[in-house]
Amino acid sequence: MTPSTSTRKLTNGQANRIMDRDQSVHNWYRFVLSFPPHLVRDYLGRFGISHQDRVLDPFCGTGTTLVECRKLGVPSIGIEANPMAHFASRVKVDWSPSPEGLVQHAREVATLAATQLEADGVGDVSIFEDKPRALRALPVESEALLLKGSISPRPLHRTLVLFDVIRQLADERYRDHELLALAHALVGSIGNLHFGPEVGVGRPKPDAPAILPWLEQVKRMARDLTEAAEPRATEAEVVLADARRPSEHVGPQSVSAVITSPPYPNEKDYTRTTRLESVILGFIRDKSDLRALKRGLIRSNTRGVYKGDVDGAWVQTNRTVQRLAEDIEKRRLELGKTSGFERMYPTVTKLYFGGMARHFAGLRECLAPGAHLAYVVGDQASYLRVLIRTGQLLADIAESLGYEVLGLDLFRTRLATATKEQLREEVLVLRWPGN
Repeated sequence: MTPSTSTRKLTNGQANRIMDRDQSVHNWYRFVLSFPPHLVRDYLGRFGISHQDRVLDPFCGTGTTLVECRKLGVPSIGIEANPMAHFASRVKVDWSPSPEGLVQHAREVATLAATQLEADGVGDVSIFEDKPRALRALPVESEALLLKGSISPRPLHRTLVLFDVIRQLADERYRDHELLALAHALVGSIGNLHFGPEVGVGRPKPDAPAILPWLEQVKRMARDLTEAAEPRATEAEVVLADARRPSEHVGPQSVSAVITSPPYPNEKDYTRTTRLESVILGFIRDKSDLRALKRGLIRSNTRGVYKGDVDGAWVQTNRTVQRLAEDIEKRRLELGKTSGFERMYPTVTKLYFGGMARHFAGLRECLAPGAHLAYVVGDQASYLRVLIRTGQLLADIAESLGYEVLGLDLFRTRLATATKEQLREEVLVLRWPGN
């Protein structure tokens, strides 16, 4: 059923009750700078989405859209090419575990892991007086994928022991939630990472515990599961796939609305955001795994460009995109920039917008007539300070593919790191007429 003909709407009471829980229920493990849950609710309401509709998030990240839809009892499907983010989304919409059972099983895991760490001479909390055996480490090819200093040796040893015990005592009802709790603890407490415009390495934590922050995160999950909204039977599917080929995984004319935030064209390598937990939990093990991951992503930065990429062909007749690439190249020459990455800025710009054009084209088959779409996008100036009006360019591309452009809603502004100018983050609102 399309939004225009939907008959079963959410009442104001339902919406307000769920909104009050926004900061609690299932906000585990969100990407830094991900769009807020209230934005999803705002557009679900604006589009008139009901329990009889289906919402798609083709760049679902760690599942904000899917979680909000499930709270409201709205069926949803997400597409995500990053295996760690896909795992997080899938777990966050699985509300089946018993909260009490999850905590009890986690305590059993914690007890065994603590016993093993004591035997190793690396208790979860120490003052460096113990004399540990040789500390465990990652395989060389896995360690090479990490930012140097991402995690200190003792915390790494503790994490690897805890990871092994979770698998050793695996209970299918709780295992994935326990692993996601470990990923969260790695990023937030155990590792040395810090997050700004880019992920980096902060002050070392040479004796950070692993079991205690992990157990606290499990308890937080249990509290959220206790508060989870009904109905629990609401469909929430997550597919590990390439957003440029949505029709391979989403049925024809089955989607009433799209709410999503695709990557922006800049020099941010999105795979670095989840690199530490992806490596330790085994989602990527070596350079070939990382290369395969990047090949499934929209080309939004020069570190994800490969020989044979052809998405640029989708915008070869788009004068605005071509002129933008020419401006970036002109600026490069004016500034005398000669590095390999800088030479690729025009190419990745065309690949990015070509990949998004390919996404919009493939998406048409999945959309019900009258479907509405909301894309959270942002202006960029990462490529030699040449301004990229991402929202307007994507609006033009979508319109050329048959979509109706309903507007560019200002979401927020942010300060450009290089130029200190205010850049717009917008919501591109589209409608698919069903031609």
